[in-house]
Amino acid sequence: MDIGAPRRSPNIVYVAILPTESADKSLAERVATVIGRDLYATRLLLAGRVPKIVAQCESIEAAQSIAQRLKAIGLSVIACLESQLRKSPRSFTAHRVQFGQQGIMFSNKSGQTAMIESVEALLIIAGKVETHESREITKTRMKLNLPATLLTGGIPIRRRITEITTLTDVLTERFIRVYSKKNADSSIEIRQSDFDYSCLSPKPDSSSLVHFSELTTRIKDALPRAVFDDRLTGIFGLCLPHVNPWQNVDMLCELIYLFTAGLPETHLDS
Repeated sequence: MDIGAPRRSPNIVYVAILPTESADKSLAERVATVIGRDLYATRLLLAGRVPKIVAQCESIEAAQSIAQRLKAIGLSVIACLESQLRKSPRSFTAHRVQFGQQGIMFSNKSGQTAMIESVEALLIIAGKVETHESREITKTRMKLNLPATLLTGGIPIRRRITEITTLTDVLTERFIRVYSKKNADSSIEIRQSDFDYSCLSPKPDSSSLVHFSELTTRIKDALPRAVFDDRLTGIFGLCLPHVNPWQNVDMLCELIYLFTAGLPETHLDS
């Protein structure tokens, strides 16, 4: 059940839980017994707000057994195939929105549209992704050439040297994903840096966090029946080892959707 172990089966099944605020020592010990991990690692899995993968199994039966035992302890649990969790998300990338009485019309850069009616909205996920971008800075300066200076009897001789410094910038991209009850396999996504804010006001200052926050609020208000989930705006770790930031968020969004949709404890449709 080691979630960091190399994959050995094409039918890997992951078991995930929702962390609980009442994770006392007794609960942690019971969970540790079920998933076969030490107490410290189990406490980390039970902490925080985002869904956590606690076990990796090589059969549906093994995953169902663990899920049932965790549910009996009182945890919210799902199990899903690796193909489900790692699949590339199907999303409609919206560039503009139009708010109406019945819901929201989203349109992309190609002019295609997608409508989500208020009564059909299921989930709104607001989050952020942090990526790191490295860049090199080259600086040239003059440095005293001591051997040459000594040879000239003390006359300062300088030489030109080039220094290369690598700087790493942290880039934060905020996003919104809207899920409908009608279409469980796809979502509508808006990214902060790729949206036309002129549809919000005649003269927006810039594509800033202020405008994106306003957009988030308006979408939330226009779809009041949808669950609003902003836990991915905080600090969270990797869902699985060796995934990039966007892959990690895709998996977490999928898990949040599965828990929110109120699906059975096991979600093992291929």
